[in-house]
Amino acid sequence: MKWTFDWLKEYLDTKLSANEIADELTRIGLEVEDLSTPVAPIAAKIVECKALTGSDHLHILMVDDGSKNLRQVVCGAPNARVGLISALALPGCIIDGHEIKSGKLRGVESNGMMCSARELGIGDDHSGIIELPAKTKIGSPVLDVKTVFDAGITPNRPDYLSVRGVALDLSAADAGKYIGTEPAELKPVKSVRNVRVETELCNVYRMAEIHNIKMAKSDEKIASRLAAIGINPKNAAIDATNYVCYDMGQPMHCFDADAVAGDIVVRMAASGEKFTDLFGTEHELKSTDIVIADDMGILALAGVVGGARAMTTDNTKNIILESAYFNPVSVRKTSKRLGMSTDSSYRYERGIDPTMTGRALGLAANIIMGACGGKIVGTVVAGKNEYKPRHIKYTPDMLAKKTGIDIDAKTQEKILKKLGYDIEIKKTSWIVTPRAARVDVEIPETIIADLVRIYGYEKIAQSTKRTGGAAAVAHDNFEIKTKMHLASRGLNECQSFGFGNSAVEEILDTKPLVMIANPITNDLDTARNGLLGNLLIAVANNEKRGFVDLNLFEMGTVFDGDMPGQQHTQIAIVRTGAISPKHWTRRNRNVDIYDVKADLVSLMCGQNFTISANDAPRWAHPYQYGKLVQGKKVIAEFGALHPAVAKKLHIKTPVVVAIVDNIDNLPRGWKLKHEMLSDFQPITRDFAFIVDANTMAANLTGTAVATDKRITGAVVFDSFDLGDGKKSIAFTITIQPTDNMDDAELQKLQDAVIANVEKKCNAKIRDK
Repeated sequence: MKWTFDWLKEYLDTKLSANEIADELTRIGLEVEDLSTPVAPIAAKIVECKALTGSDHLHILMVDDGSKNLRQVVCGAPNARVGLISALALPGCIIDGHEIKSGKLRGVESNGMMCSARELGIGDDHSGIIELPAKTKIGSPVLDVKTVFDAGITPNRPDYLSVRGVALDLSAADAGKYIGTEPAELKPVKSVRNVRVETELCNVYRMAEIHNIKMAKSDEKIASRLAAIGINPKNAAIDATNYVCYDMGQPMHCFDADAVAGDIVVRMAASGEKFTDLFGTEHELKSTDIVIADDMGILALAGVVGGARAMTTDNTKNIILESAYFNPVSVRKTSKRLGMSTDSSYRYERGIDPTMTGRALGLAANIIMGACGGKIVGTVVAGKNEYKPRHIKYTPDMLAKKTGIDIDAKTQEKILKKLGYDIEIKKTSWIVTPRAARVDVEIPETIIADLVRIYGYEKIAQSTKRTGGAAAVAHDNFEIKTKMHLASRGLNECQSFGFGNSAVEEILDTKPLVMIANPITNDLDTARNGLLGNLLIAVANNEKRGFVDLNLFEMGTVFDGDMPGQQHTQIAIVRTGAISPKHWTRRNRNVDIYDVKADLVSLMCGQNFTISANDAPRWAHPYQYGKLVQGKKVIAEFGALHPAVAKKLHIKTPVVVAIVDNIDNLPRGWKLKHEMLSDFQPITRDFAFIVDANTMAANLTGTAVATDKRITGAVVFDSFDLGDGKKSIAFTITIQPTDNMDDAELQKLQDAVIANVEKKCNAKIRDK
């Protein structure tokens, strides 16, 4: 998205510089990728003109650019002559996307470039260099060169695809005052031509027919702004639609009314129907494409590109202006299939303000008639033209709970109102309504994101502290504590995509599938209805690579439908293979259903429950399955993976599963006990003692650990018989320092361990 600084200041009263505006936009979430103020071409007079030897068209010019010294330029324009005042692009100027540099042409030094109207972006004439009036001041800028912002727009913020939307966000961040006024809609005028909307994929289609225009160029303000952002001005009618597209974010199209036969119809294309766009390319359409048509056929591909038959030219006398709302998904599919991305499709596929069509039509019509004259002979509004505002329940304390940032309610209200939200304050909550252009705002979390970015990410560290305060609230929540508890039981957290594989989900359960219209990959074609499928895929992939002993859990959102609110949070646990690694001191075993049952019981806070073995789901072995039940409410379920399911997923290792379908069913009375991790690296030391043959190793390790509170554990790694009633026992202790330990301190602790073990265990430290 590009726009000029003067364009922005038409809607934002600010004292900030362009660089400060760019920094502020990046701070609040709109990353400015480039900020440029090009060097302006200047007026220069040709003082000398002679042919370049060996060339049939090049000339060596000596030009007066207003400095004391003449400048040498090589030029191939046929109209170059002594006395002509034209436009000179100095080294550093950007012309037609290329930076002008000094260099040699045919061995002759050239220190600039004389420019045509097309190269300057102010016309189509490229037959020669531009001829400026004789009164033009030498050395003066030929163009009103503008400072241009270029920002990367994220898909969730289509409101940024308009200069007005950018200005409004800046005003909310106190970078200036929003001074934009909404254009008025056109007054209704009875039309001879009618519009029929025959598809629900077009919510509203507005048309204004203007007759007796005298096609002219756009005024300097519009033409220069469009040229600065890379759009070559054509004529007032076409320029008006391009200007409104960037100014308001409403794509528009202009037809030559004399080339339109009869009424306008918005319909779906017939499969195989042909259409030639305004660039001359023919397309074969599908029945999923929306088209604008008349009695003779297709006029335009809705939301993507206009057609060749009714395109507006400099000879057009009567025009039809279109301003409509088309379904974003339909436009995106058509655009991607045809490989066409236009300014129009780029906006439609992200979602535009559904209430803007009338105001945009009014602005475009007034711009055209201001430049070309003419009279509106008819206006039509067709389609349902329905818009239902989204009312979101929100409470100011949600911000601290979700983010740990404590912003008072008055400040929150002030920020939201500046962003265009309507707020109805009730006793216990707010009803927040976003402006229609904010199609991304559907849940309280988006409101919170707006508050945080405007308040300032850089203030978060100042607002939250590690000990206590709002930050403690954010991390002291049930989900995080549950995850930490499961991790303490030896389970490793797994995080997968929010998508699922329909083939796998059908194997595991009878829940309805929530299919994705445009999946990122073929094997992730649903919004997942459970977590087990992705965990079992992870088990299968690990098994292929030789990792068969796994203890995994995942907590995440699963989807019951495709509408907001049709989702909940689930926990899934899988244990596979052996219960622990092989060890010489113990006999190993494979996991069983009692291991995952124990995981579930540990989450019950000691509450009573009963076990039911009825109605095993598809994934479970019918005779190794159980449910934790309180009354009629199922809290959780556990069981062994059904052999048939394991075979289909190519899993050979024993797998046991536990699922808490909705964490809201779990009791919340338990508290997780944990200690903060030390800032110091643990230290290990090895010891070997000679003891009596009947001495237990545990006596030595227990005595060693009891020597100092900084010793956190001891593990035996060697033991062998020495004969004569003696044996050797070697073990490692782990020391967790609470402060910096120097060598002397460490040696003192080691000596204490040796002395304590020798005294209490009748042991002797081994010298070798």
